[in-house]
Amino acid sequence: MYEPIPILLQNSFQIAWDFLDRSGEIADADEASHFLLSVINVLLLKGERRVLMLSNKSISAYKKFKAERRVDAAA
Repeated sequence: MYEPIPILLQNSFQIAWDFLDRSGEIADADEASHFLLSVINVLLLKGERRVLMLSNKSISAYKKFKAERRVDAAA
């Protein structure tokens, strides 16, 4: 089933946001929202159209981003 890009973006973002929020991963809402939207946009530009793939990849990228920042802060 075809969904317009804005709907894909909105649904993917909401799934990722809800998951990260419930797991306590979001410390800075502004930073998290910009990061997730950026990752989802890149994936959409590359042709990905599966909502769960978009949300799962953005969640993984955000977790990796946060882990790398913790390592940099500790160094």
